[in-house]
This record gives sequence, structure tokens and C-alpha cells, in this order.
Amino acid sequence: MKLFSKKSNSSVGLDIGSSFIKVVEIDHSKSEPLLKSYSITKLPPEAIVEGEIMDRSLVIEGIQDCMTKAGVTRKDVITAVSGRAVIVKKVVMDKMNPDDAKEAIFWEAEQHVPFDIDDVCLDFQVLKEDVGANQMEILLVAAKKEMVNTHADLIRDAGFNPIIIDVDSFAVQNAYEATSTASGERVTGLINIGSDVTNINIVQDNIPLFTRDLSVGSNAFIEAMQRDLGVSFEEAEAMVSGESELENSEKCRGIIDSAAAELSMGIERSLSFLKTAGDAEELDEVVLSGGGARIPWLKENLGEKHGIEFRINESLSSIEHDDILMGDSQELERMSPLFSVSLGLALRRGGA
Repeated sequence: MKLFSKKSNSSVGLDIGSSFIKVVEIDHSKSEPLLKSYSITKLPPEAIVEGEIMDRSLVIEGIQDCMTKAGVTRKDVITAVSGRAVIVKKVVMDKMNPDDAKEAIFWEAEQHVPFDIDDVCLDFQVLKEDVGANQMEILLVAAKKEMVNTHADLIRDAGFNPIIIDVDSFAVQNAYEATSTASGERVTGLINIGSDVTNINIVQDNIPLFTRDLSVGSNAFIEAMQRDLGVSFEEAEAMVSGESELENSEKCRGIIDSAAAELSMGIERSLSFLKTAGDAEELDEVVLSGGGARIPWLKENLGEKHGIEFRINESLSSIEHDDILMGDSQELERMSPLFSVSLGLALRRGGA
């Protein structure tokens, strides 16, 4: 959803998650995108709880701190939203020119969006200009105005200007496509595991086939470890993020495997929907992003359950980076999945 456009040689992607704020700045002045800077700031647990902002001042401080650490001087940023207040759906409607479609989309959205149409921001993209019977297929995106406005106001109060508000799953797709060498025929599942929400976006030939958000994230794994091992939240968090050694690896793997059931079910249901719709029979690969991508054994667990190759998104480390960052190759690779959303946002030129 574009608020307004402004051309520039660099773009700043700002991803505000429940646990971390991530910033990426991309220089577009060269023939290829150049990673200029990146930074991450951990939020206190009480700042955002289950996707709801509980302490605005802490989040604002987090945004400012993250921008300062990244050395960002630009005020214009590109950001994104996700969750239950965002609806993404493929819709078939009568063929018409773009201007007429802008008018008709409101009438069409009323049939597909479970919110009052006056309370949502709408956008759309034509996926297929001709699907027969004088109809076309579009991707409809709707987000509650209240959520979009709250998100934008938060960024403005931190001293920055949100020029574009996108959707998390599309930003992840943008980051993946910028560095992927896979053929367009392959069906890829892009799964971004945040603290409280997991974005699933299944794409083929750069076109989203199916998009949904699951109300489960890495916090479910942290809570399971905390409960079953009798450790503190901080200790469980360090285990799940891979930052501390696991003393009883067999027991820990059992906890992770059990906690992965809900996420696995969401993947299975997404694939079932694809098959029913006739869009695809199977996934060729799945790419994991977000902090949850680093959960020990999760990639292996899901791969075994679904018989599909699961791998970690390494888009951040794959982008050409500024000389000053060259010494951080290992750190870039380790942190790469966390920056999938912010990188995908920054890869958009301001207004593109």
C-alpha cells in the first residue's frame, strides 16, 4: 500500500517485530543493489505482547536506537504489516482497464473481506490479464486502517516518514527473488517465523499462489522449553535462538518436535488448499526466514514431516555489500534470516 512516492538513490527498510526491530539500508546507485548498512535492536518483552503495542515509548526508543546504530540519516522509510488485520486473496473479476479496476475493486472487496469496507486500506495487483470468459485474476490486499494508521503514527513519532507500507510476506518474497537462481517453474514456500506470527507465502514464477498468516511463532517454542525444562524465559530464548548450548539435546529436540506440530499443520493445510485450487500439487522447496528459522532441529523436523527440502534464507549475505561490511561475512550469514523482511523492503526503490 503506497502512501506516496519519492525517488532516491537509497532505500531504508524498517521491520518492527514483537521482539526485534530490524533496519536495512540499500544503495541503488550502482548496477546492482548494495547493502549499505543494517542493524537490529531487541525490544523489552513488555513493549509488544502478542502483536499488540503495550508501551509505545519503548518501541519508539527501539526504532531510534536501531536507526542510530545503522547510521541511517534518511527520514523516509519503507515498512510493512502482517497479522489477522491483513487479508490477501486471489480474486477473479471482469476484465477492465486499471482506472476502472480501481473503482470496481471496492465493490469486489466487499464480497471477500470480512471487515467493513470503510475501515480498510485496499490495494491490488493484476496477476493474470486473461483467465477466460472475459475475466482477469487479481491479488487483493486489504488491511484495517486502524492498524495501518497506528503503525505509521508510531514511525512518525520516532521521527521518520513511512513512504510505503507493504505486507511482510511480500517483502520476504522480494528478498528471496533478488538472490534466488531457482527456475520460475519451481513452487516455493516462503515461511517467515516471527515471535508471534508466521507468514506463509507460496510462490511460482514470482506470483503468489497462496498467502496466509498463522498465529504461531518462535515464542511458542520458547514457552515450551521454559515449561518442560523449568528454565527462565531468557534461558529458553537463548536455547531456541541457538545462542546457548543445549545440555540434554535429546530431550530438547523432543520439545522442539512437539512444539512444531502447529506450524507443521499450517504448512499442510496451505498445501492442501493449493491442491484443491489446482494451483500446484506439491512444494519443490521451502525457505525459512525470521528469528524462528534459527530454532535448532526445526528445519530438519519439518523436512522429515513433509518430505520437502527446507533451507534457511540467506538473502542478506547474498546481496553485494559495502566494503565496511566485508569483514562481517559470517555474522551476515548468521543474521540473514532475521533481516528477510527489512531487506525485501529496502530493495524496493522509494515508490517502486
